[in-house]
Amino acid sequence: MVVLLKKNADANQAEKLKAWLKSQGLDIHVSEGKHQTILGLVGDTSQVDIDLIRALDIVEDVKRIQEPFKNANRKFHAEDTVIDISGVKIGGGSFNIIAGPCSVESEEQVCAIAEKVKEYGATMFRGGAFKPRTSPYSFQGLGAEGIRYLMKAKKLTGMPVVSEIMDLSQLPLFDEIDVIQVGARNMQNFTMLKELGKTRKPILLKRGLSATLEELLMSAEYIMSSGNEKVILCERGIRTFETYTRNTLDITAIPVLKSLSHLPVVADPSHATGIARLVRPTALAAAAAGADGLLIEVHNNPEGALCDGPQSLTPGAFKQLAESVFKILPYSEKFR
Repeated sequence: MVVLLKKNADANQAEKLKAWLKSQGLDIHVSEGKHQTILGLVGDTSQVDIDLIRALDIVEDVKRIQEPFKNANRKFHAEDTVIDISGVKIGGGSFNIIAGPCSVESEEQVCAIAEKVKEYGATMFRGGAFKPRTSPYSFQGLGAEGIRYLMKAKKLTGMPVVSEIMDLSQLPLFDEIDVIQVGARNMQNFTMLKELGKTRKPILLKRGLSATLEELLMSAEYIMSSGNEKVILCERGIRTFETYTRNTLDITAIPVLKSLSHLPVVADPSHATGIARLVRPTALAAAAAGADGLLIEVHNNPEGALCDGPQSLTPGAFKQLAESVFKILPYSEKFR
């Protein structure tokens, strides 16, 4: 349930209303907009008298919400959430490209790619120190050593760093990581999500391989219900019957998520397609559909990459992608 207060509602009356609602066993999520204040009521509202609340002088309207996700719901928070990541803002009309290698392989590799992607338009750097692989015999990442290399790339370029956590035991290693990524396979690791909700660090939450949009938003709800509202949703492709691409990029997910939630939405065309030549056209589609940003995998030698080489762009190809995306952004403003 949401309670919409009138513009310039009396502060004392508003506090009394909040106190009464809390006495009914409800939690209150307050959203202060430019023109209106919204009280989002979380809990069992079945016994709450809507007409009684609506009759109050300070109340504009009262609405029941059917969706099970409350904190992530745009009805509770009409304006876009803007997350400040070490000076880089995502959401609310800004657009960011997060680029870098799938996995950290060496200090030289990471720093060289970081310098190039920043030069060509990236605002954040991504790199995997821990890698979830289908085969236990595949390269699993450099772990703590990889984190150290990422920090050197951050110092060199000044870009905030995004990296994926695999297990809560790794959390102490992420103290200096700017954005913790939760991969598709961990999207419903609810124990992890609740703990990450206590960190107050921005979380990039990827959609699971077969997850519905409601399931993605409910996973975001786990993080937010623990107190962390800095969540970025990521559409990274879902598993369908199609085999010509690694996954199927669900472009419709972007405008749907933007309508359902106030959280920033980014797209990962690299993991969605699995094929380097398809990354640019799908990135353009995601930007045109209103995404707040992109995750792009870039490697200086894709043929020799230890992880996901076939979907990685060269720095030159990334430059072409960024130039194309920035050209269409003015035309996609109304969707973001």
